[in-house]
Amino acid sequence: MKTKFWGVRGSIPCPGPHTVKYGGNTVCLELRLKETDRLIILDAGSGIRELGNYVMAHDLPKGPIRTEIFLTHTHWDHIMGFPFFTPSYIPGTKLKIYGPVTYEDDTLEDVVGGQLTYRYFPVRQAELASEIEYVDLKEGRYELGDGIMLTTKYLNHPVLCLGYRFEYRGKVLCTAYDTEPFQNVFCTDPDDPSYDKTMADEGEQVAREENQRLEAFIAGADLLIYDAQYTQEEYEASKVGWGHTSCEYAIAAAKRAGVRRLALFHHEPVRTDAQIDELTKKYCNPDYTGNTEVFFAREGMQIEI
Repeated sequence: MKTKFWGVRGSIPCPGPHTVKYGGNTVCLELRLKETDRLIILDAGSGIRELGNYVMAHDLPKGPIRTEIFLTHTHWDHIMGFPFFTPSYIPGTKLKIYGPVTYEDDTLEDVVGGQLTYRYFPVRQAELASEIEYVDLKEGRYELGDGIMLTTKYLNHPVLCLGYRFEYRGKVLCTAYDTEPFQNVFCTDPDDPSYDKTMADEGEQVAREENQRLEAFIAGADLLIYDAQYTQEEYEASKVGWGHTSCEYAIAAAKRAGVRRLALFHHEPVRTDAQIDELTKKYCNPDYTGNTEVFFAREGMQIEI
């Protein structure tokens, strides 16, 4: 498997002179199987526009484009690039778009394709020349053909969000974004009038079990791409409940799970290149990371698995 990062930022695109090194596009990852040149795309943030241009130049000359887009969830920073994905305007293109079942009134097609209405955009989804199929995913295990197995895992985010684990020829690529550690949602202060010991104990147990399930999901991955939008200090100060993880927690979880390589991902949009370089010095050295190789993902970075 071969991966390439086309967008690594969270929340909103942030182009400019201070984000040139790591990139300012929101999340998009290219995954290719080298033997078949099969293309799988993870998330359709603003980075998918440049990926689409590459596909037009690299893939279209070989024949009609066939590709799959796996959406982790439907927050706007993960789908905003879809209207600018040029292959969707080309006759003969076939797209399969996978995403989590939200159990809300709007379908996956309504949410993603709903960006292509005259209210927001000059082209309607019905006017696209490509053939698009939407596929709802739940937590489970799926055979994708060509020997690819996909396992999905619900994550902890303000909207239903899936982690993806792709297994192919003994190699594993795993994603865990957007997510934060599961926590006890019940009161744990015995002096609080709402405190209930049974509920507090059960809440602690459930949070612990869910965090252990996530570590089992990422266990042994050759490459894990993990949400690490904040430092632990930032997270504890004002970001609890926002649905994102600290660098420290992501690294500790990857180490416990025996992950080979960890890409810290979904960078805070106000984080400059210089600040990420400083975090690299702090977090990405063997004294801190042990046997797990840790690095901050950069737009344009390619990794062989």
